[in-house]
Amino acid sequence: MKVFYGVAVVAFLMLSGCSAEVGSQAWCKDMEQKSKGDWTANEASEYAKNCILR
Repeated sequence: MKVFYGVAVVAFLMLSGCSAEVGSQAWCKDMEQKSKGDWTANEASEYAKNCILR
């Protein structure tokens, strides 16, 4: 039973750590939901390159 819980925890951590690839359509949507005051300079640059200037 302990092995099951260990596997479940590892699977959860792996799945929750996934985020959209920078520049992808999903990433652009995520950035639109995020407060622009919380964006880093790199995020703003990538957003402009990949989401606005496509």
